[in-house]
Amino acid sequence: MHAILKKGMGLLLMICLSGGMVSAQTDSVNIVSTAVPFLRISPDARAGGMGDAAIATAPDANSPFWNLSKVMFAKKNSAVAFNYTPWLKDLGLNDVYLASMAAYHKLDEEQAISTSLRYFSLGNIQLTDYSGNILNTVKPSEFCIDAGYTRLLNSKLSIGVALRYINSRLVVGDVGTGVVYKAGNAVAGDISLYYNGQEADGGGWTWGAVLSNMGSKIGYTNDSRNKDFLPTNLGLGASYTSVFDETNKLSIAMDINKLLVPAAPAATGVFSTDSANLAAYRSSGVVSSWLKSFNDGTNQIQNLQVSLGAEYNYNDQFLVRAGYFYENKNRGNRKFFSAGAGFQLDFMQINISYLVPSGSGITRNPLSNTLRLGLVFNLGEKGK
Repeated sequence: MHAILKKGMGLLLMICLSGGMVSAQTDSVNIVSTAVPFLRISPDARAGGMGDAAIATAPDANSPFWNLSKVMFAKKNSAVAFNYTPWLKDLGLNDVYLASMAAYHKLDEEQAISTSLRYFSLGNIQLTDYSGNILNTVKPSEFCIDAGYTRLLNSKLSIGVALRYINSRLVVGDVGTGVVYKAGNAVAGDISLYYNGQEADGGGWTWGAVLSNMGSKIGYTNDSRNKDFLPTNLGLGASYTSVFDETNKLSIAMDINKLLVPAAPAATGVFSTDSANLAAYRSSGVVSSWLKSFNDGTNQIQNLQVSLGAEYNYNDQFLVRAGYFYENKNRGNRKFFSAGAGFQLDFMQINISYLVPSGSGITRNPLSNTLRLGLVFNLGEKGK
């Protein structure tokens, strides 16, 4: 890296500067690194309590974060959500957080518009050179804003598209390393499907599919050859709701996600070969990289992330949630249980989620004790 960011290894995983993507490669570990990884952080408290499973769960104001096409099946014609997540608190960081907002509005019985905003503050970070000399103190941040459109294809199937602007302001100017940095900018899009096979009482199957963050590369210098991939992702999800009686329901959901980003070439130890391989990797086209991610020499099963979640609903007022997230140890090794709860009125829902601590010592999960808070305000008339 041109500058060493001293704020804990957990935070290093969230920062990538041009010319120094954070990655770990050994014979068995090859983490796929991308720019703006905050786009893959669960932004809302409801999904956070269900192990980040949300592609095919019941629609609400947070749907634009996960599967925009769900909003046509939401109960209300309009809704807005606000969420706040202190990030990496278990590492003693008090100034790192993710704040988000999302909203939708049904134009009529067949179409809807939506928007969402995510802001990620990485707090104050002290930069040093390789010798440990203090260079500067910066306060990096990243945000994205998008606009979406959803249309009903038939009584059970809908499609959604969204356009997203991304700004990543990590370091700006010359921090004493001779390299002039700038804010990274990119444009990306999502496309999604949602099938609602539920009966009139709310029981039955739903499923969804999402291609998200499909867009340009992002760079932090004027070197056009030194740009990084966005976290383009393919997500598939399914959910089943069992209705026990008029007041008791239980939903079980599962999501499977795969980054459409190829792994960086493994080091050979030969400088000329490694340089050529890395140059070819960085020069790969965006679309070709999506295809290459399925044939990059890695175990494709290990590349999958799995989320399992459950939500118990009592009388559409009290909700209890639990979930589990799994990532292979060779691709990042994130594994955690989560729990959550919600209290719902006709016009408002309050959500909270908690990431259960796991591990100890150096193996302790840095996301342990993560707490998410969320508010959803239901507006307008009840949809059909």
